[in-house]
Amino acid sequence: MVNKTILLVEDNPDDVELTLHALKKNNIKNEVVVVYDGAEALDFLFGTGKFSGRDLTNMPTVILLDLKLPKIDGLDVLKQIRSDERTKFLPVVILTSSKQEQDIINGYSLGVNSYVRKPVDFNQFAEAVSHLGLYWLLLNEIPPTKGL
Repeated sequence: MVNKTILLVEDNPDDVELTLHALKKNNIKNEVVVVYDGAEALDFLFGTGKFSGRDLTNMPTVILLDLKLPKIDGLDVLKQIRSDERTKFLPVVILTSSKQEQDIINGYSLGVNSYVRKPVDFNQFAEAVSHLGLYWLLLNEIPPTKGL
């Protein structure tokens, strides 16, 4: 069976806890790998830095990506994901509090699969995370990466 891991890229510990709580509340029991900046996200995806030697055949099923990150911002992370054969088809959902229209345009221009604004209310946030989990983990089909 394929391990359906979620990669959560979020620098705000409160938002990490809210996301994990919302997943748990909605019985989404998939493994969640949390990284706190853009550089760490790229290290995880490409098996470098503290993730050196990680099995790169086990990629996350979905990446929940914040935009405003330390070291490397979310749009630059997305650009690098889309420019590499090993990761270009990974589903990436921007999950951010940004209300800037340009962020939405830039995200879609760089190939994001979905852009979700974090609701302020926890119940709305939990519902949004539930929908994300159900769609990206259960319904969505991604192209095979074998042989790339």
